[in-house]
Amino acid sequence: MYDLIVIGSGPGGEGAAMKATKSGLRVAIVDLRKDPGGNCTHQGTIPSKALRQSMHNYVEFRRNPLFRNHLDQFTLELPELLNSARSVIRSQSEMRKDFYERNDVDRFTGFARFLDANTVQVESADTAPRKLQGKNFVIASGSRPYRPENLDFSHPLIRDSDTILEMEKTPRIITIYGAGVIGCEYASIFRNMGMKVNLINTRDKLLSFLDDEIIDALSYHLRQQGVLIRHNEEFESMRFEATDEDRSGEGDAVIVTLKSGKEIKSDVLFWANGRSGNTRDMGLESLGLEIDHRGYVQVNEFYVSSQSHIYAVGDVVGYPSLASASYDQGRAAVSHLIGEDLPPLLPEKIPTGIYTSPEISSLGKTERELTEQKVPYEVGHAFFKSLARAQITGYNVGMLKLLFHRETMALLGIHCFGYQAAEILHIGQAIMEQPGAGNNIRYFVHTTFNYPTMAEAYRVAALNGLNRL
Repeated sequence: MYDLIVIGSGPGGEGAAMKATKSGLRVAIVDLRKDPGGNCTHQGTIPSKALRQSMHNYVEFRRNPLFRNHLDQFTLELPELLNSARSVIRSQSEMRKDFYERNDVDRFTGFARFLDANTVQVESADTAPRKLQGKNFVIASGSRPYRPENLDFSHPLIRDSDTILEMEKTPRIITIYGAGVIGCEYASIFRNMGMKVNLINTRDKLLSFLDDEIIDALSYHLRQQGVLIRHNEEFESMRFEATDEDRSGEGDAVIVTLKSGKEIKSDVLFWANGRSGNTRDMGLESLGLEIDHRGYVQVNEFYVSSQSHIYAVGDVVGYPSLASASYDQGRAAVSHLIGEDLPPLLPEKIPTGIYTSPEISSLGKTERELTEQKVPYEVGHAFFKSLARAQITGYNVGMLKLLFHRETMALLGIHCFGYQAAEILHIGQAIMEQPGAGNNIRYFVHTTFNYPTMAEAYRVAALNGLNRL
């Protein structure tokens, strides 16, 4: 009998397990993989960001006149670039194994299925089924790419985010269907590798949850890099076609037909349109848990499901589906379980990090939201092209944008686009979280920043906004 059984060893499961064992609970964690880390470590965040870093290094060399001529004959192949990602995956996984061993968390490998409200059966191809009993549970089983039934994802020319990095050769042309965070991030990576990229968006703008100025900047720079973006399009059908180079007999090109009548031909179709929660066949419905049409578990603000002893966190509950948020959700769920009197973890308090090139990070309200809510606000800009550090490094594309209340001076929104945006944002986050009068844009004017740094953008943006007043 365990005090807590955690299903899934991604960020959400890890956060829950570590918080629980540090609080004196007897904890077990169950995962499909022998190596912990979940999709975040093995298929999602870590591999894609490691690939992005390799691409970043390559682009940096190409920009340097000392190396540019030597790289003209150099070709990048995807399998070679992924070698660095594999070493990071191994390091992350081994580190997490050590966490669980040192903190006396029992690990079980296999698929967890509920037999009743306090019993799960762990099923594995290598061992006989094993039953575990728990007083409480945290479901952190994550999510998977949504796969329409009319697409054969076993075909080598059709990929999703779970399989895109398993390609054995680098395509010349790739079509990405779905322009959400994953689609935009991979569009940046693949275009910088030299691929021709078709980015098909089912909506009228990219990443509509962002501030409009950031959306415009992202669209402009993706197009400037050579990404062909098609808005307001819907998938109709697809077929394979053999070119003169085809030796497989199955076709080596894929043609996507859109409902508008357009046909787009490429070497690979990358389906990046939506995700589904990993709740299938877990026996959750029989316990009375509410599961929506995409497989997401319905929970309250403390991540409690319709069964008071069963919590769900991370991607399996849907938005915001961020590794950082998942970890904190796991900790928040266990804090509620052990009776700590903490406020709920609100989604609007969680920063967004999008690793396009340049990257994007934001927190708080957008101009569109503040205008709709009739909040009197002002805007402060700092354009990176004016910062000495950006000029020195050569990364002078981007800006920091601060939104603040015209009367109280409280910081209402932080929006950053450009080099190290996800790092820069946290300075503003620390001020934004201060209670009462502590949240004041004048902090950035009265504080001395190192020079030259990217952090200096806060002083520039604050002065720019205050001057507007």
